[in-house]
Parts: sequence; C-alpha cells; structure tokens
Amino acid sequence: MPDFALVDAHQHAWELANTQWPTPELGEIYRDFSAADYLTASAEAGAVASVLVQSQPHAADTDYLLAEADAYRHVVGVVGWVDLAAADAREQLTLRARHPAFCGVRPMLQALPEDDWILRPECAAGLAALSEHKLCFDALVYPRHLRHIETLALAHPELSIVLDHGAKPDIAGGEWQHWYQLMVRLAALPNVHCKLSGLITEAPAESQLSVVRPYAEAILTLFGPRRVIWGSDWPVLNLASNYREWLVYCRQLVQSFAPGAEKAIFRDNAIALYRLGV
Repeated sequence: MPDFALVDAHQHAWELANTQWPTPELGEIYRDFSAADYLTASAEAGAVASVLVQSQPHAADTDYLLAEADAYRHVVGVVGWVDLAAADAREQLTLRARHPAFCGVRPMLQALPEDDWILRPECAAGLAALSEHKLCFDALVYPRHLRHIETLALAHPELSIVLDHGAKPDIAGGEWQHWYQLMVRLAALPNVHCKLSGLITEAPAESQLSVVRPYAEAILTLFGPRRVIWGSDWPVLNLASNYREWLVYCRQLVQSFAPGAEKAIFRDNAIALYRLGV
C-alpha cells in the first residue's frame, strides 16, 4: 500500500429511500452505503481522505453528502448537484460554496436528452459562478459528449473540468479510435483533467482488470502526471472488482506509465484540483 496518505477523489454514498438509482437489478450495490461503510472498505488500503460525489440529480442528495462530510473527518470534499440551467443557479452555488467541503458540481450530463445541454445559454451564469468560486466541474459523460466538453473548456478557460471515469469509453464494445481521438484534443487543454476511475465497470462482465490497461495507459500518457486523479468509484466499483484490487492494479499502471508520479496521482492532484483542506 502507499507510503503516503491517500486521497480518493471519487466515492459515493446514498440511502435507497432517497434515490432514483441504483435499481434492484444491481443487486451488489442495491443497499444503503454510508461514509462509515467506506471506511471499512478502504481501511486496508490506507485511504485517509475522500471526495464524496453526487449520485442523484436533486438538492437533497447534496444536503445528505454535506451532512456526511460534517459527520466524518475523512470526507474532505463534496462534489454536489446544482441545476446549472436554473434561474437561481448563481445564488445556489454561492450558498453551497460557503460549506468548506463543497468543492464542485456534477450535472450528470450522461443522462440528459441533449448531448450539448451544458452549452445552453441558461447555463452560462452558473458556469461563470463555478469559476468565480473556484469550484470544479465534474463531467459525467460518454465519448459522444466530448466535443461539447471541448467547446465548454475553450469557452471557460478558468473553469477546472475533470472527466469522470475517463469519459466512460465502451470497453465492452471495443470502442477505441473515436474515444482516443477526442481525448487527445481534450488533453491539449490545460484546464481539463481526467480521473483514473470507473473503467472496470465499462468492461465486459467478469473480465480481468488487464482489459482496461490500454485505456488507462492512454489517460496517463495524454494527461500526464499532473492532470490525472485517482478515484475508486466505490461502491459502484463492487459491480466488477473491489477496493484493494483496483488500487493495487492502478498503482502498477502508474508505476509503468507515469513512474515517479504516484504521490501526485493518488494524492496531490486531487488536493490541488478540489482545493481540499488536507
């Protein structure tokens, strides 16, 4: 395990009574998961700090995550949900930014009917407020969204954008060229970062971790040691792997493709990107 204090930049918590997802067919994760459960799952790995990321598109979920941050010292950041197209988005972000753990917003673009939703004029004020408050924009997207994320990044160069789960390439379907070409373009923009997370759940069922190796190599090579951030994506991770296995494999990948960058990718980059008080 790492010889430094790990920061996990992507974990979840939810209470089924207040969720739209997960649904019952996802049996492995169809139960409540709290920040306390995360401590048990990550204890052997030595994770001592984490960023809670929203999983529901409503303000009550953000309230819940901030309450978890208040209750558990290891939760040092919360990426919440705010409707960036709402008339009061700026006011909502200003209010949320008062909480010391609130560090970003994730609008769940993958589930919206318009691939270019984030470019709607109604979102402009909210996006400007994110930059003003130095809040991060987590992009939960598929490769089909990436050209719009490129437009967003060029239009808002002061906005820190992070691609969750490597933009979720269809590893099970063998997607590569289209995803890779778009990632090359995004990696050329200094305000775009990428999470080394979530790839194994895009792979074929019961596949070996090695199937994600080309995608992880591309992320590490394109974005470099200063713009890649590690995350577990726990407990969604449990659908395909487990905390220790994913961490150990990612350490091996970093040692192979970004030697000397382990502390940056598994700790320092998350602290800098999310401005965490660690």
